[in-house]
Amino acid sequence: MGLYLMLSNLTDKGRQRVKSHPERINEVNAEVESRGFKIVAQYALLGGYDFATILDVPDNWNMARLAMDLGARGTIEPHTFPALRTDEFVRFMRSEHDEEKWARWHQYGEIAPHDRDLGSPPG
Repeated sequence: MGLYLMLSNLTDKGRQRVKSHPERINEVNAEVESRGFKIVAQYALLGGYDFATILDVPDNWNMARLAMDLGARGTIEPHTFPALRTDEFVRFMRSEHDEEKWARWHQYGEIAPHDRDLGSPPG
């Protein structure tokens, strides 16, 4: 599974829905989890975005489909970013590997970080 950060803005329709039925947020989260995805954390925000949601989803393809499905409802505008765990990022940056081969093998992000053979850290 891979981590993704989804920053979302409510549309006018979404604001009206949340104002009249705030429990809808929990209902949508239950729908997302019923698809086998995990909501790791979710926050209501002040500022440029209305919500930040951290999701654990198998791959970019499933995340793209989820974002498209949620956005098609007309209640939110999702902005989705793959997230790398910093401990795995550090391990990757320290490992020795053939970068061209690795880039070709992982070009679509279908292999979750914990499934990758990144080698041992030097030292």
